[in-house]
Amino acid sequence: MLPGERSAAPHGQSMLVCGVMSGTSADGVDVALCRITPDQDGTPAIEVLGARTFPYASAVREAVLRAMAAEAISVAELSRLNWRLGAVYADAVAETCAGFDLHPELVGCHGQTIYHQGEASIFLGAPTRATWQTGEAALLAERLRCPVVSDFRPADLAAGGQAAPLVPMLDWTMFRSASVGRVLANIGGIGNMTALPAKAGLADVLAFDTGPGNMVIDNCMRRLYGREFDENGAIAESGRVLHEQTERAMEDTYFKLLPPKSCGREEFGTAFADNFIARCKASGAQDADVIATATALTATSMAMAYERFVAGRMSAAAGKVEFVVAGGGARNQTLMAMLRECFAQRGVTVRRMEELGVAAEAKEAVAFALLAWLTWWGLPGNILGATGASRRVVLGKVSFG
Repeated sequence: MLPGERSAAPHGQSMLVCGVMSGTSADGVDVALCRITPDQDGTPAIEVLGARTFPYASAVREAVLRAMAAEAISVAELSRLNWRLGAVYADAVAETCAGFDLHPELVGCHGQTIYHQGEASIFLGAPTRATWQTGEAALLAERLRCPVVSDFRPADLAAGGQAAPLVPMLDWTMFRSASVGRVLANIGGIGNMTALPAKAGLADVLAFDTGPGNMVIDNCMRRLYGREFDENGAIAESGRVLHEQTERAMEDTYFKLLPPKSCGREEFGTAFADNFIARCKASGAQDADVIATATALTATSMAMAYERFVAGRMSAAAGKVEFVVAGGGARNQTLMAMLRECFAQRGVTVRRMEELGVAAEAKEAVAFALLAWLTWWGLPGNILGATGASRRVVLGKVSFG
């Protein structure tokens, strides 16, 4: 159990929990089926039984991206999208569980983020922050006939936090080490990292969004090649990196902010990509050079974030620090090669999440299975060193099936 907390979860009694995640890349739904069992002091042990990924149908993805980027959109479309995504999530969970002939006792569904603003701006005369994840949980609960925990982020935001990242609770629960310092990185649409010094207690955890993960690369691919992503990093590998444009992009205000901090399409979406492409083209870049430079931006921003905010915390580790990569970016071989080069200069070994026993694409879904379990037993799921909240809070809302 976490320090100072008591769980009502019976010792040794396992619970079958499904985690459901659809990230800022808006490419589909990840489902992880987990067995979570508290040990004698209540600490949850997580066994990942299996995981699947379900790409969004093209019409669904277009609707999600349209909602994310909209300056104006009808209330009717937003409402219908909420219910349509609930059905998509329910189908994905049902199909995953049917493959194991098991029925979940609890589901944790993150929903699809269509807006996230961690910093306040003036709205209707008052400072306002906001986050919105859509996908109707009541529909999942009815279809699956089990409780569903959803809408995890607002409780942390209400407590003064950024509402992101939330995955660090899984990082600390599953991957902390007594002898190795670990940085757990997830590269989805946005990149983030969780720093776990050797022997880290919960108060030692630092986590934050580093900036673009796949988001700028994917937007550039759509603009220049009409493709959704750079498969295996093949186009980036064929191009040359315009280092002066990477350095210029790194002058963006977000990279200079101190953690805790979070970002999304509001900072690194289509407008950022369009400006990035224009600057690269003005420097004489070919299309492949733009993709290579966007890929280098992700690697550089993660390496610089480590150097500025994390390296000092790792100095107490017994000489060994690992940078462990999960998320869709782990499939981009060119990006992984760039990360290895950047971190080798800092004496850090780059590994893939699979080497620690969890599929790279499944990690965030596993995280929301754990967060749902914590909520079900009335336990807080946020980490103050990740979100900056004023206190630890129980996350999410429960829909009963």
